[in-house]
Amino acid sequence: MMHSKPSWQVGLALLLCAIAMATMPILASEAAAPMSSGTTSLVIGLIALLGVASFAMVSGMASAALLFIGAHGAAWLLIAGIAGNEGMARLPYFLLLAAAWLLAWRCVTVLSALKPQSRHAKTFLRLLIPAIFGAWILIIWEAVTRGAGIPFILLPPPSSVAARIASSLPILAADVRQTIFKAVLFGYIVGCGAGFVVAILADRVAFLRRGLLPIGNMVSALPIIGVAPIMVMWFGFDWQSKAAVVIIMTFFPMLVNTVAGLAASGHMERDLMRTYASSYWQTLFKLRLPAAAPFIFNALKINSTLALIGAIVAEFFGTPVVGMGFRISTEIGRMNVDMVWAEIAVAALAGSVFYGVVALAERATTFWHPSVRGGRA
Repeated sequence: MMHSKPSWQVGLALLLCAIAMATMPILASEAAAPMSSGTTSLVIGLIALLGVASFAMVSGMASAALLFIGAHGAAWLLIAGIAGNEGMARLPYFLLLAAAWLLAWRCVTVLSALKPQSRHAKTFLRLLIPAIFGAWILIIWEAVTRGAGIPFILLPPPSSVAARIASSLPILAADVRQTIFKAVLFGYIVGCGAGFVVAILADRVAFLRRGLLPIGNMVSALPIIGVAPIMVMWFGFDWQSKAAVVIIMTFFPMLVNTVAGLAASGHMERDLMRTYASSYWQTLFKLRLPAAAPFIFNALKINSTLALIGAIVAEFFGTPVVGMGFRISTEIGRMNVDMVWAEIAVAALAGSVFYGVVALAERATTFWHPSVRGGRA
């Protein structure tokens, strides 16, 4: 019978648990703390017993399940125990938190080594591993800010940010509608579309290709904080000026990438098209644009983040009393840091969804490309 091999992560976690036991209590004022010695013993037991038990598992998934329960159960007990006693954590608290994190690290390592046969299992693992990684960023953030008593004005814990999001949904929805569904989407579509069309023209007309691309490199280096006030003066304070900034930011990445992609097809393929008496447009649509598709989607993915950044920064220089950039600049002046982080979290989520949609469209469109076929293997 095969068993999981011992790992240095679990061994180090056991060592940290032993040091934590020798230096207890884990809170500065144990008499006033809800984290009793029984709770502390439960944390140490979860880490030690489930960590050691993971070695005895024949299945890698079973070993990962035990590590997952031990790591997240211990983290939940630590965070629940520190609630109401912020800033009172001593060294053992952070040692146990590090031990739980090491179990989670080992869990991700075991999951990464699994090679499931079914497509659904592969998809599940591809989503689970980054989810655990991201969850532990939030867990460590929450535990450290509460345990160390970091001032709320400097860094609020994720639970406070989540509570602020839940209580400010109408405001956040209005900001998302103003910034993303108006300025970002319009500017993204117009900027990327114009860049694509001009790239086709530049490929067809030599003087455009030689004269426009150097200018594109120069314009791409223009600072947003210099362009945004000018766009506000030209197009007003509403979303149109922000869309203009997005157009400028997305136009040239699409232009440069498309021109490079159109030149990516091989000479042999183009010579073959000429032997078939293909016209320029037949060669373009049947050979060169398919070869340029990875470059075009690369520009679309880059622009999906640039568009959001450009619109938010542009709102710092004049906007109606709505919008994500307006809210961030206003609330930071009022010292409502949790609202600022709520806007940042919503913007990060929206940008990730935007990027993910473009990436899915790329996989569906360029399924024939070797890079995509290799990603599915």
